[in-house]
Amino acid sequence: MNWPTPEPVAPGQESVWDYPRPPRLEREARRIRIVHRGAALVDTRAAWRTLETSHPPTYYLPLTDVDAACLAPANGQSWCEWKGRARYWDVLIGGDRLSRVGWSYPEPTAGFAPIADCIAFYCAPFDEAWVGDERARPQPGGFYGGWITSWLAGPFKGGPGSQYW
Repeated sequence: MNWPTPEPVAPGQESVWDYPRPPRLEREARRIRIVHRGAALVDTRAAWRTLETSHPPTYYLPLTDVDAACLAPANGQSWCEWKGRARYWDVLIGGDRLSRVGWSYPEPTAGFAPIADCIAFYCAPFDEAWVGDERARPQPGGFYGGWITSWLAGPFKGGPGSQYW
């Protein structure tokens, strides 16, 4: 197994290698927005973020700050050992149907109870995903839902060779 070497941490950055396992849930003070085809899907200052070793944060957004008219239940479920059973969501916005781009935990485990009325989204399918004033990039690999910003030092799980990190 080739374990990665954490990147140097610049002033104002945090290393994803300092994040815990099991993951931690914490409030996010910055504004989170998602825009697609000129339409706002979400705009909130009440997000939560999960922090897990080697992963950029995943943002959980209150359903009250998401345009519910854009959401449609999607088929399938999955299980997270930390958060419990997830359900999936399609997004219908700007004339597009984006399949299984959101997920939620309606009955999360006790440690993640605050996200029961929240939904997370991948940032890659959307035209814009913002954390504060910075446009986020998706976590590599397409499986994980982390959002990468300049205040994070990696490397990030998800790319080639990172399956067993």
